[in-house]
Amino acid sequence: MDTHVKVLGWLFILFGAVYVLLAFAFATGFSLLATFVAAQPDDGSLIGASILGLAGSALFIFWLCVGIPGIITGWGLLTTKSWARIVGIILSAVRLISFPIGTALGIYGLWVLFHKDTEAMFNGAKGQ
Repeated sequence: MDTHVKVLGWLFILFGAVYVLLAFAFATGFSLLATFVAAQPDDGSLIGASILGLAGSALFIFWLCVGIPGIITGWGLLTTKSWARIVGIILSAVRLISFPIGTALGIYGLWVLFHKDTEAMFNGAKGQ
């Protein structure tokens, strides 16, 4: 099970990194869009730019909150930290609703992390 835990750890890091990149892409895109809207001579352009800025900031924070825990959990799984198994189970369960790729990752994560050998590995015993 050691190999499955390492694969799962790298998958958590990969998906977390994608979410962090998505956060920066949304922030950049909404900032550029808000800049273009604010440059328009209309009376409502500043209100529109403000709304776009707030939406971009909210999406940036949301995607960071989704991505960073995955990266930290992936690192914890790779280094077999005792807390990483529990957090990995929680994140895997949450990912089940993200059909289809997140669902597949969630099922794989739950299978790996609920396995008896994995539990023994994270409790200090050697698992296979």
